[in-house]
Amino acid sequence: MQQFDRFKEQISSASPKKIVITTHHKPDADALGSSLGLARYLKKKDHHVTVITPSDYPSFLFWMKGNDEVVNYEDKSQRELADRLIAEADLIFCLDFSCLNRLQEMEGAVKKSNAFLVNIDHHQNPQYFAHFSFMSTKAAATCELVFDLIVMLGDRELMDKDLAECLYAGIMTDTGGFKHPNTTKNVHLVTAELIDLGADNSKIARLIYDTNSLNRLKFLGFALTRRLQIMEGCQTAYFTITKKDLRKYESQTGDTEGLVNYALSLDGIKIAALFTERKDGIKISFRSVEEVAINKFAAAHFSGGGHKNAAGGISQLTLDETVEKFETLIKENKHTLLNLPESVHEIAHDK
Repeated sequence: MQQFDRFKEQISSASPKKIVITTHHKPDADALGSSLGLARYLKKKDHHVTVITPSDYPSFLFWMKGNDEVVNYEDKSQRELADRLIAEADLIFCLDFSCLNRLQEMEGAVKKSNAFLVNIDHHQNPQYFAHFSFMSTKAAATCELVFDLIVMLGDRELMDKDLAECLYAGIMTDTGGFKHPNTTKNVHLVTAELIDLGADNSKIARLIYDTNSLNRLKFLGFALTRRLQIMEGCQTAYFTITKKDLRKYESQTGDTEGLVNYALSLDGIKIAALFTERKDGIKISFRSVEEVAINKFAAAHFSGGGHKNAAGGISQLTLDETVEKFETLIKENKHTLLNLPESVHEIAHDK
């Protein structure tokens, strides 16, 4: 509470503060939506606010209000400006991540800053690096927490249509279009208020889910027909995407978004994975049904983590070696992961 009071005093100060808002590398809708929504709120309180992302992000998020003012740290032409803004900041908000290494190249600049650090996040196993943390693993999205924080600060009246649409987008996507188990009563109450503020839920869904380039649709068809593998007897399916595949379909940031969910949608599948060959290693996306804690598997074997049913990981092995490791681990651990009987004798006993 003491740190909350200190935080509240800073943003309620009559003198404008220099504020930087940042989020994790390769921001998704929750990361960008919470950042731009919070930025709009703080600007209404007359602060000087800049959103700095560690990298680019999908073009289907460009419609969000404030997108044209975002500074991309990965863009060498903007690096000097970003470093100066971080060094001069009075406050730095870190949104939708709980470990500073998620900033990648930007981590060092934030660590060197003397700014008051604020962390708003809903992921598990936080590192508590900030002066003030507003966190809940029960929240469906960081956008949900930003809404709750603004209300807690007594500034509900400062929220408008543009802010509401940014927050709605993050909540919608992090609940899988309100399909995941994290779609709580509070999620519905918050999104109802956002719609009441003017958020166009139909437009937002269309812009995010139903806006594709021709190459992205061709890539999706290719992945479904040529890159989907099913592990018989393991209730597991996965995709492998090579650098060559990405080049062939002129893949842009966000083009693989949601692909792993097609594997999980197969009848009888409880674990799904997407292995994507990148220049810095094999990026892995994991998904699972409610009873399977895939985040623990990701943390134990692939330097990853995340939510119970949606996690990520990384591998410095080759693509083939990574997939071989994954298959071996699934086969060795399928009984504990999937709660399957150990043997034919156990099946008979269970009956």
